[in-house]
Amino acid sequence: KLQNFLPGMACSLNVRLCWIMGKRHSGSKKKFTKRNGRDKMKKYSENGLWIKQDGSEYVIGLSPKGQDDLGDVSFVELLKSETVTPDDSIISVEAAKAVTELLAPLSGTVVAFHDKLEENPEFLNELEEEKNWIVRLNGVDEVEFNALLDEDLPCEQCEVK
Repeated sequence: KLQNFLPGMACSLNVRLCWIMGKRHSGSKKKFTKRNGRDKMKKYSENGLWIKQDGSEYVIGLSPKGQDDLGDVSFVELLKSETVTPDDSIISVEAAKAVTELLAPLSGTVVAFHDKLEENPEFLNELEEEKNWIVRLNGVDEVEFNALLDEDLPCEQCEVK
């Protein structure tokens, strides 16, 4: 087993992140907080988005479940606004399986939209958070964040890439 080979390693196939001995693989010195082997600072919405707390900001991106639901993304339009609520669309996505608008999972003030997505919609097909994030928010209610899902919903055809 991998855990026997690398003690202290916790891997989650749903989020495709591996952590070794309390440090990120990338060598970051920032410690993470775990709850039953999961990152406390990362949550998921029922509509296929991941939400990660990054200091005072909350970053939202497309989860593996969202990728599976949509298929390969070919076109995106960021629906830019200064503030969002859970009823607001944040992005319109054209993909192999659907054309849809994804709703914000949290209320907050927009700090930044990932403008490169409109030129590179294929970034939403990637697992790397640095590429598949959509929007950064601040002013988010922590209670609202904590009410989100601890794990991504299972997907029928998710594969490790």
